[in-house]
Amino acid sequence: MQLRRKRKQKRAPSWLRGTLIAVLLLLLFAVGTIAGIVAAYSRNLPDISRMADYQPASSTRIFARDGTQLASVFRENRVWVPLSRIPMDVREAVIANEDHNFYSHHGVDFGGIARAAVADLSHQEFQGASTITQQLARKLFLNDQVSISRKIQEALLAMEIERYYTKDEILERYLNMVYLGSGAYGVDAAAHTYFGRNVDKLTLAQAAMLAGVIAAPSDYSPYVNLALAKDRQSHVLDRMVESGYVTQDEADAAKDAPLQLSGSRAPGVQGYLYPYYTTYVIAQLEKLFGKQAVEEGGLQVYTALDPRVQQQAQDAVAWGVREAEAEGINAHEGALVAIRPSTGEIVAMVGGSQFTLDNQFNRAWQAQRQPGSSFKVYVYTAAIDSGIPANTEIDDSPVGYPMGDGTTWYPKDDDGRFMGLITLRTALAQSRNVVAVKLADRIGLDRVIDYAHRMGVTAPLEANLSLALGSSVVSPLDQASGYQTLANQGVHIDPSAIRLVKDSLGNVVLDDQYPQASEVVNAGTAYVMTTMLEDVINHGTGYPNAIIDRPAAGKTGTTSNFRDAWFVGYTPDLVTAVWLGNDDYSRMNESYGGNIPARIWARFMKGALAPIAKHDFTFPADEVTRMAGCSGGYEYYVNGTQPLSGCGSARYQAASEATEAPVDEVVPSVSPSAKAPDAVTPPPDSVGDGQHYVPLDSTSPASSAAPSEPAKASPRPRNR
Repeated sequence: MQLRRKRKQKRAPSWLRGTLIAVLLLLLFAVGTIAGIVAAYSRNLPDISRMADYQPASSTRIFARDGTQLASVFRENRVWVPLSRIPMDVREAVIANEDHNFYSHHGVDFGGIARAAVADLSHQEFQGASTITQQLARKLFLNDQVSISRKIQEALLAMEIERYYTKDEILERYLNMVYLGSGAYGVDAAAHTYFGRNVDKLTLAQAAMLAGVIAAPSDYSPYVNLALAKDRQSHVLDRMVESGYVTQDEADAAKDAPLQLSGSRAPGVQGYLYPYYTTYVIAQLEKLFGKQAVEEGGLQVYTALDPRVQQQAQDAVAWGVREAEAEGINAHEGALVAIRPSTGEIVAMVGGSQFTLDNQFNRAWQAQRQPGSSFKVYVYTAAIDSGIPANTEIDDSPVGYPMGDGTTWYPKDDDGRFMGLITLRTALAQSRNVVAVKLADRIGLDRVIDYAHRMGVTAPLEANLSLALGSSVVSPLDQASGYQTLANQGVHIDPSAIRLVKDSLGNVVLDDQYPQASEVVNAGTAYVMTTMLEDVINHGTGYPNAIIDRPAAGKTGTTSNFRDAWFVGYTPDLVTAVWLGNDDYSRMNESYGGNIPARIWARFMKGALAPIAKHDFTFPADEVTRMAGCSGGYEYYVNGTQPLSGCGSARYQAASEATEAPVDEVVPSVSPSAKAPDAVTPPPDSVGDGQHYVPLDSTSPASSAAPSEPAKASPRPRNR
């Protein structure tokens, strides 16, 4: 039997086998440990499905009529834009600088982590190891605490996010949420903050600048350190070249290109353009949508503000306050509101001489001041609309009205004189107080209040006879709104500064471009009133300061002790109310509405209307009759109130309850209308054409001061 020799087999040394087994066990232990840690942290991870519904707070942006951004209102200054609106230069600059392998990794760039570790150990330039997805996970679900546990959660969340969302969806969220310094969150808000433009208008140089800010916004913002920001921009452009996004020539050109920084704007209200107008718009938005929606809802608000006209308004008010100081009038504040009569749009609003953090009070709509004789417009409008012609004669003579405390109120003018028998037209042009009170007493205070409210006054009004002289308080916006009705041929449109509002998705949530209009006064009445108010400017209390070399109508207003001075007037294209006074109600020095306020009004109107051709007020031929006046010229009548023959004027007396007052001085009327040749003595409580009379409709319970219940009358005798 042939025996075969067994080969001797070589075997590994026992120590090597032991080492391999140990290493294997250690690996298994490490893997098990890591798996356990991952499992443990995975159980406590936030639900990433919330990411789909996450709606970060977005800024509300407010724009002027020409598209100029007036303000950004926010808790976090952010404007969400879709990725399609973010240019490739911005995307590639951010990716090249923050996450070179963004489109190839699955949430965590292990190669990047290794490179960052080596760079850190060898003291090379610091390299961030967190991917864009990890940074987004931290922003959405975690915090900025530096710890191993947070880094593990961040990595796990990043990988989970990558499983359910596309790269573009991740990048869009990141670019809209990343903080870029100077209070700007997201690339669009940053584009406006640094360059004053939308993100889709950025140049390569500007895009690289933004990308460079991300790593350390408090250090790399160009508003903090421009030189350091330029270094970061250069670094980003070099990274873009390395990544193949741009050529070296393109990068070099971008490094030398001007940045066109818009300049740092103060935060909050200090950074608003035209802050008086803008804060008014914000107040209206909060009333409509609530404060949270305005600060977080990302609304896009398009206003009626005309920047050119607004600047004219600010300049006019500032000029007027300076003039008042130079002339020793002791007036330190002013306000102006301008409305387009055909639409009700508020095109300009100035609420004071200067808007500051300590003085944000907007006198254009928040101040409630006595309008003085500028309120008489509502008395006369009610009278004309009730069928009383403008050439009706009333005796400007002393009269007294009993008051509730047993005393008697005697209305007077500041000159202490009486003009005798004068027409309503003359009385309004010369702003005679006694005539206004007698007229209000005759037609009824309830009717006066009703007309004021219908025409646009929103403030509550007290039913006492001094109301005819402007004793109840109103705002400049109220007055502009009331006069707008006359300028718009009797059709009232509520004033509005907001034309259109869209939500963050671009859906229209408010459209006031075609506002509701209501005819509250007969067009004929509005035209007759306009001719009477033209007389105020042409040869009344507004002359010559309110002359603007085009058809215009208006009324002065001055309160007792010169605490308030007004001029409110209009053309067919623009209505403007001007107020002058002091916040502490201190007395001005002989400050009449026909002085500084009329000059402010004229200065503003000339500038604001310069591009608009001059044209007259529309004559409503089917509602108004023009006839030769008794003293020359023409008189205008609402159809049905004109004299049956001749140029006769109607006349009526004061209410029988009123008492005659001692006569200080009676002077002839400036231009009284002549009585018709064969006029008869008018019967009491009637009105007519000099030959034919009809009873006055004065059934309103507040139309006169009855002996048993005297009319209230605050003695405010010096109004003009």
